[in-house]
Amino acid sequence: MAWDQKILRIVRVRNSQKKGVLAKLLTAIADTGGSIGSMVLLTETSRHVVRDITVTADDEKTLAAVLAAMEANEGTRIIEVRDEVLELHQKGKIAIRSRYPIDSLTTLRRVYTPGVAEVCMRIAKEPSQARLYTSISHMVAIITDGTAVLGLGDIGAVAGMPVMEGKAMLMETLVGLSGIPILLNTKDTDEIINTVAAIAPTFAAIQLEDISAPRCFEIEQRLQSMLDKPVMHDDQHGTAVVSTAALMVATREAGMDMKKAVIGQVGLGAAGQAIGQMLMRLTGNPVYGADLSLEALSRFEKAGGVKSSLKDIMANCDIVVATTGAPNLIKPEMVRKGQIILALSNPNSEIDPDVALEHGAAFAADGKSVNNVLGFPGIFRGAVDANAPQITQEMLVAAAETIASMTPPGELVPSPLDKKVHRAVARAVAETAIRQGIARADYVPYVEE
Repeated sequence: MAWDQKILRIVRVRNSQKKGVLAKLLTAIADTGGSIGSMVLLTETSRHVVRDITVTADDEKTLAAVLAAMEANEGTRIIEVRDEVLELHQKGKIAIRSRYPIDSLTTLRRVYTPGVAEVCMRIAKEPSQARLYTSISHMVAIITDGTAVLGLGDIGAVAGMPVMEGKAMLMETLVGLSGIPILLNTKDTDEIINTVAAIAPTFAAIQLEDISAPRCFEIEQRLQSMLDKPVMHDDQHGTAVVSTAALMVATREAGMDMKKAVIGQVGLGAAGQAIGQMLMRLTGNPVYGADLSLEALSRFEKAGGVKSSLKDIMANCDIVVATTGAPNLIKPEMVRKGQIILALSNPNSEIDPDVALEHGAAFAADGKSVNNVLGFPGIFRGAVDANAPQITQEMLVAAAETIASMTPPGELVPSPLDKKVHRAVARAVAETAIRQGIARADYVPYVEE
């Protein structure tokens, strides 16, 4: 998930109704390093004009300078400074609501006692009926221990809750799944696995989120082997799917055959390992990998990759994907003419795409363009709809191919808000499960209510 470091504030100002006051105010904002977004006229009299001006700054120091310049502008008074991001998050962003109003005793008796007993006994006799008669069929656990939250690192599970809520909102909005955040107050691998396995009956699928490497690999693998339902670590496979889709588009635009290209993966954490392994399965060729961690390099070699270095990858590879978290790691002089470079670390990429293009890259993009929100909602929707016991590599490739095929001309990926893309991904994932013979008999394609 992209993390935008910039600071946004809504500044309510009252300007005197004199010529040039607004123009000088906007100039003062720009001169002190601020960016101006929307302006909303609230009230206007013969003497004053009140507006809400959206101001963006790179950091707190710049913001303070911008606000001071605004206050010092002749004819301007700041009435209020609001942080709409914090306001939006107050009391949380999600809630569980009843699907039916309880407005009579008759309804109460149907949804609760005594009517609910009949449903309980039906499920007790035939547990598979829970998919039909309970919310289990559309509930996905979003589980974190808070050890690898965005680009912030190990900030704890509670501090990661706003991200989990965001994931839940996206699932519900884009594909109609009910994502339920689960915060784990432990970093112990066995405790995490046992806890998730114990609560798994509540859910149709398990999404692991923001769990640090290398623990995330073992946690995902063991849960996949224990549970008869989809388990996916989104930081690995969601990112890999969207990155692969972006490379499909980039190579198409650059006239490059991905299966004949030499590919390098710089950074072999959770995302890098998954991207490299997906590209190897897709092309049938080894991917060159670089990382400071010997353990990460060994893991990548065992998966079929080739140990390399940043210098050698930049010198010899046609396609370079970087997920290191190290800003400006790739120097402009390292770029080779005709390369495709995806520098995906956020908030600051390994090389600015414009700089890479200026130094000869055929195609370059950063993590702001490649967001795994394009992947995980449809992947989980398709797996849940097909009642598949797992998410296979073939299902992930189908998701990547669908995203690439629905990318408009001139774009690297489709809009993440295009619901048609998510529905298409869900259908492709489910149909792949059917072809693989792992889908259950009750598959019904997702249709928005």
